[in-house]
Amino acid sequence: MSLPHTLILHGLGGSGPEHWQNWLAGELAHHGGSVDLPWFSSPDRPRLSAWLDELRSHLAAMPTSSGGTGSVERVVVAHSLAGLLWLHHAAGPFDESLRVDRVLLVAPPAVDFAGEPLISEFLHPALDPAAVRRAAGSTRLVVGEGDPYCPVAKGKELAEALRIEVDVIVGGAHLNVDAGYGSWPAVLKWVRSGRVPLTPR
Repeated sequence: MSLPHTLILHGLGGSGPEHWQNWLAGELAHHGGSVDLPWFSSPDRPRLSAWLDELRSHLAAMPTSSGGTGSVERVVVAHSLAGLLWLHHAAGPFDESLRVDRVLLVAPPAVDFAGEPLISEFLHPALDPAAVRRAAGSTRLVVGEGDPYCPVAKGKELAEALRIEVDVIVGGAHLNVDAGYGSWPAVLKWVRSGRVPLTPR
């Protein structure tokens, strides 16, 4: 089975070289997959309008076929602030050409998180299950127990509001390098085959 084309989206400040997103990109490329790991403008001082424009340009550039051998699956993996970015995108004007097959939202901040002024523009996205289904064939949420930006209860509320499945990673915190997530085989398995639930590293 051919690998999907994977668009990997970072959060506030970007994903450093030890982050599982960079590990994932390397693993997929090593196995012959096509990967897009963009760097959003002003990652330390993000603007919602700029990031939305950049996200949509990368979605528009995703391949729709695999060189005459049929369609290619299109997958998005969004960490932290990029999870809220995706919800804003989904709630915006629908464009069929930007629709993807699967989305994984990893450790997004709570939609009403008040502890970081730099992300204030990204808060309170519309929580519209129909819009989320239009934007992607399936969407899954992963939250870490002990995440300072999103308590598990808030994550479950988000999943319920969007009518999507949620996996809770025991001890996962923000599912970043500080939490020990440099490599994460479970997320690679999810990208390759859709295997669920997501499990700890």
